[in-house]
Amino acid sequence: MLQFLGSAWALLFGMFLLMLGNGMQGTLLGIRGEIEGFDTFLMSIVMSAYFVGFLGGSRLAPHMIRRVGHVRVFAALASAISAVMILYPTFPNVALWALGRVLIGFCFSAVYVTAESWMNNAADNTNRGQALSVYMIVQTLGIVTAQALLLVGDPSGYVPFVIPSVLVSIAITPILLSISPTPAFETTKPMSLRQLMKFSPLGCVGMFILGGIFSAQFGMSSVYGSQAGLSVAQISTFVATFFIGAVVLQYPIGFISDRMDRRFLIIVVSIIGGAGCILGMLFGDVFTLLLLSAFVVGGMANPLYSLLIAHTNDFLEHDDMTAASGGLIFINGLGAILGPIVTGWMMGTSLGPGGFYLFTAVLFGAMILYAGYRSTVRASLPVEETGSYVPMGPTATSVAMEIAQEYAIETELEEEEAEPETKASTLEPTE
Repeated sequence: MLQFLGSAWALLFGMFLLMLGNGMQGTLLGIRGEIEGFDTFLMSIVMSAYFVGFLGGSRLAPHMIRRVGHVRVFAALASAISAVMILYPTFPNVALWALGRVLIGFCFSAVYVTAESWMNNAADNTNRGQALSVYMIVQTLGIVTAQALLLVGDPSGYVPFVIPSVLVSIAITPILLSISPTPAFETTKPMSLRQLMKFSPLGCVGMFILGGIFSAQFGMSSVYGSQAGLSVAQISTFVATFFIGAVVLQYPIGFISDRMDRRFLIIVVSIIGGAGCILGMLFGDVFTLLLLSAFVVGGMANPLYSLLIAHTNDFLEHDDMTAASGGLIFINGLGAILGPIVTGWMMGTSLGPGGFYLFTAVLFGAMILYAGYRSTVRASLPVEETGSYVPMGPTATSVAMEIAQEYAIETELEEEEAEPETKASTLEPTE
C-alpha cells in the first residue's frame, strides 16, 4: 500500500483539488441561482444538465482517450472545466448555465476515466482494493472540504467562482508532471440492458431509483437550503453532512453485507434512509435535526450503490461481471438525469422545500417495495455463495467499476482456493 501511495500521491492530490472545484461549483450555483431570482424548476434543469453531460462523457471518453491519449484528454478537459467556472458569474443566464453544466459534467466524467485508469496502472493485485477505497475517500473528502471554501467570499460576487477555477487549473500540474507511464486503456464491451435485467431485475431497477436519489441529493441540496432560508454557512454544512454520512457508514454497511442476505439489507437500509427523509421533511426548521437527516440519508444512499452492485454480481459469472458494469452505470445515469428535474418540480409546487425530502422518501419507498417483491419471487443465495462487497461511490466511472469488479473476482477466487486447504487442515488427525 505504501508503494501505491508513493507512486500515486500526485494523482490523489490532484483528484482532491478537482473534487474541491466540483464540490464548490455544484453548491455555489444553487445559492447563486436564488440570489439571481431563478425559478426553482429552471434551476433543477441546470442541475440535471450536469448528469446529462456526465452520462455522455462516460460513453465517449474511452474513444477520446484511444484517439489522442490520456495526457491530451486530461489537460484539455480540465482546462475547459476551469474556463466554464469563470463564465458562470459573467453570464448569469439559465440556458447558458445549463449548457455549462452539460460541458462540466462531460469533462469531469472524462477526467475521472483518465485518472482512474492511471490509478489502476499504479496499483497491483495486492493493493487494488485498498487503492480504490483510498481514491473514493479522497473524492468524498474533496467534496466535503469544498463546502467550507464557500465561506471565503460573497456568493453574489466573483471570488467564490474564481477559487474552484484556480483549484482545477492547479490540479493539472502535479498529475501531468509526476505520472510518466501512460497506461494501456481497454474497456469491456457492456452487456445489453435486456440481458442485465434478466440476470438481476433488482440491480437494474434499484440502480435507476438510486440515480434519482443521489442526483437529487448532490444537485438540489443547495437549492433546498436556499429556498428554506438557510445561511451560506448552514447550506455548506448541510451539503457536507450528506457526504460525511457516506464516508462514515460505507464500511460498516459493507461489513454487514458480506454476512447476511443482501436483499434484506437493501430493504433495511432503504427504510432507514426513508426515515431520514421524513425527519428532514417534518423538522427541517430545526437545524440540528436537519443535519441528522442529511447524515442518515447520505449514509444510506451511498452504500446502497455498492450493495446493488454486489447483489447483481451474486447472480453473474465472473466473465460477465465487468461487462455488466457499463450497463449499471448507464441505468444509474438515466435516473440521475430525472432526479433534479422531478425534485425541482415538486419544490416549485405548494410543497415548497419539503418537496426535496418527499421525492427522496418516495424513491426509498419504491426501493423497499421492489426489493420486497423480488424477495418473494427468487430464492436467496446462501451467504457463503455470495461475492465480496467493494465500496464504490455513485460518481464512479466505468473504469473504477471495472477495477472494483476485478478486485471482487480476485477476492472470491482467493477465498475459493483457501477453502480446500482449510477443510484439509481440519481433517488432519491429531496425536
